Amino acid sequence: MQTEFEAKILGINVDKVISKLTALGAKKVGEKMQKRFVYDFKPKRKNSWIRLRTDGAKTTITIKEIQNDNIDGTKELEISVNDFEKTHLFLQKLGFIAKGYQENKRISYILNHIEIEIDFWPQIPPYLEIEGKSKKQVEMMIKKLGFAVSQSTSINTTEVYKKYEIDLNSIKELKFAP
Repeated sequence: MQTEFEAKILGINVDKVISKLTALGAKKVGEKMQKRFVYDFKPKRKNSWIRLRTDGAKTTITIKEIQNDNIDGTKELEISVNDFEKTHLFLQKLGFIAKGYQENKRISYILNHIEIEIDFWPQIPPYLEIEGKSKKQVEMMIKKLGFAVSQSTSINTTEVYKKYEIDLNSIKELKFAP
């Protein structure tokens, strides 16, 4: 499994972040709607789950393992698949039951080979996600964007929702209002 080097800045001002990214010369990669199913292992494993996600162009299935809440605390094993619905059905046939369906919107940028995402999730303020090839790279980008490393967190989405007093595990379908 590979180490994921990632940090989040919660509750951002989207316009200010986009202005800063533009001033730094970041390249906008696109805007996409993502949808995902999240499954528990059988038997359930603490701090581990399976995620099936698509943005319409790319579909992946990923095993996530949270070892700690540091920038380098998540391990993942990801493969590409070509059909979101068939893969969901395949996992169901293997006995996995989705514990939830989730949607989010994402604006993606690249700067110095670092992925910078502005994520919009239902019911919570937008946040910034920074992913690089090392902890040092992620911390450097946090500072370059005008934040302190102490303002960042590497908690997973379920924990982000807890910060807003929402139990994501109790929401079977997380969608934007029509």
